Amino acid sequence: MTAAARAVASPVFDRRADFPGIAGWAYLDSAATAQKPQAVIDAIARAYGPDYATVHRGVYARSAAMTEAYEAARARVASFIRAPGGPDEIVFVRGATEAINLVAQSWGDANLKAGERILLSRLEHHSNIVPWQLMRDRIGVEIDVAPLTEDGRIDTDALIAMIGPRTKLVSIAHVSNVLGSIADVRTIAEAAHAVGAKLLVDGCQAAPRLALDMAALGADFYVFSAHKLYGPTGIGVLWGRRELLDAMPPWQGGGAMIETVSFERTTYAPAPQRFEAGTPHIVGALGLAAAIDYVEGIGIDAIAAHEEALAAAARDALRSFNSLRLFGPDESAGIVSFAMPHVHPHDIGTILDESGVAIRAGHHCAQPLMAHLGVPATARASFGIYNVMEDVDRLADGLRRVTRIFG
Repeated sequence: MTAAARAVASPVFDRRADFPGIAGWAYLDSAATAQKPQAVIDAIARAYGPDYATVHRGVYARSAAMTEAYEAARARVASFIRAPGGPDEIVFVRGATEAINLVAQSWGDANLKAGERILLSRLEHHSNIVPWQLMRDRIGVEIDVAPLTEDGRIDTDALIAMIGPRTKLVSIAHVSNVLGSIADVRTIAEAAHAVGAKLLVDGCQAAPRLALDMAALGADFYVFSAHKLYGPTGIGVLWGRRELLDAMPPWQGGGAMIETVSFERTTYAPAPQRFEAGTPHIVGALGLAAAIDYVEGIGIDAIAAHEEALAAAARDALRSFNSLRLFGPDESAGIVSFAMPHVHPHDIGTILDESGVAIRAGHHCAQPLMAHLGVPATARASFGIYNVMEDVDRLADGLRRVTRIFG
């Protein structure tokens, strides 16, 4: 690595001490799931321990306190993404996958009909493809796929040209989980709205590293998962415009989402409770709120600069390997995918693991993108708050070992 690149890549901060799970480990798989800071672990332990009680049901003091904390977590999420309608626009779900399925089966089934079109992009995660295919098979909508630019971004001009009078929904990733490329969400939103279409944005990779403002982005639905934002698994967020949520029918039935029930007729609670049937993931919501507190304590802009610098350093280091192929734009949001000739990504990942370096190897739940790239799989290094320059060096050292083994 050049001295100039190393200077650019100097970490903005070193937060390794906050993360008990990474001691001695170069963890480069944050795009799959992020490690948890002690502050989040402590919040979860308190919620499952001395603070634990159910919500929205008990009249005793601890249940009331937990209900207040749970709804405060909803308000914390609303503040984090600058939801213009406040906490009433925040639906807690199991994760982004469930959020997209909720929109597909509630808003989609109520508003779309056979022959109308949904527009996706070539780089989407399976979770933003399969629910729409299920809808296609269920009601007969049609799916269009926008191309990518040569460096792996959504081709905004080509996507906009594909939006027509039958387009009713555009659904795209804010940040690609494979390429790290960032979509021009605002421009796409304006084009979709010009024909009366709605825009859903998969924000899983954006939420941990980009400042979010729902009004500024212009989307109609935005989804993300807590576990990529340094929070717990099993909890995620669907943000929707209040008027859309109010008009959507329930997706699942059960307790908590009702007003009155008789054998003749049931009436439903308003959004967001209408979409939260059953006992919620109470502790998950509190863990997510603690993760947001932690992230905002550092600052999203500082996190973005930190990860972009490390990704740039990694790209610089990987370019020194003969024939290694890098994917995605140089300005990737903390994600670097690559392939080595005649070495399967799984072998790369296994050898790196022997050196204490953890990467992701596979198709990354983006098989159509792999087909577009002309590879069965890639190796992927993705950076987080806890990574430092030493992790880039260890990645490069591990890849040198790979080249020695495979020749």
